[in-house]
Amino acid sequence: MAIAIVDYGRGNLHSVSKAVERLGYEALVTSDEREIRSADGVILPGVGAFGDAMEHLRRGGLDHVVKDAAAAGQPLLGVCLGMQLLFTIGEEYGEHEGLDILQGAVVRFPSAAGLKVPHMGWNRLFFSQEDHPLFAGLEEGHVYFVHSYHAKTEQASDLLAVTDYGGPVTAIVGRGPVFGMQFHPEKSGQLGMKLLGNFLALTGAVRIQEEQNS
Repeated sequence: MAIAIVDYGRGNLHSVSKAVERLGYEALVTSDEREIRSADGVILPGVGAFGDAMEHLRRGGLDHVVKDAAAAGQPLLGVCLGMQLLFTIGEEYGEHEGLDILQGAVVRFPSAAGLKVPHMGWNRLFFSQEDHPLFAGLEEGHVYFVHSYHAKTEQASDLLAVTDYGGPVTAIVGRGPVFGMQFHPEKSGQLGMKLLGNFLALTGAVRIQEEQNS
């Protein structure tokens, strides 16, 4: 089966789907509930503002589809804004309810800290849980960030990797089969693609080439 990339009108669908295909898996860009529920894994992309993205998810009923997928144990990956939507609350242009799959708040970088906002460019990952299967065969390295808001997790065990931008900043989260990456793995060179590949492998999906050879 395919990897479903949720199309709710606010995601970097093309670049994510092409990255999945380059790694040898079938990518299905869809807003169809049945296709999402039957997929081996689900990717929730996102660009733009938190509240606007949640409104578009709710408009098509896709918020419940994504939450149900996570509750059912279906592998799920949130990318960039898609990662932020996994959390309880987003504070971008007011307070907005998120999916609450992971508990915590998405807050703006403090301007008083002298940091340039948005946080943009290549920055190093530091693995908080080095033995996690998501990091199998990988070493810490640099990935590409573009964001003005960052997630603060309530549960320390949900934090898988951080970067340093005026202090530790959430970079990768995970709980069971649910993951989130604040950066764009498909735009983050070899390390980003390997992280995406490890997630895809964890879904149990069969690569297209393997299907053809079986």
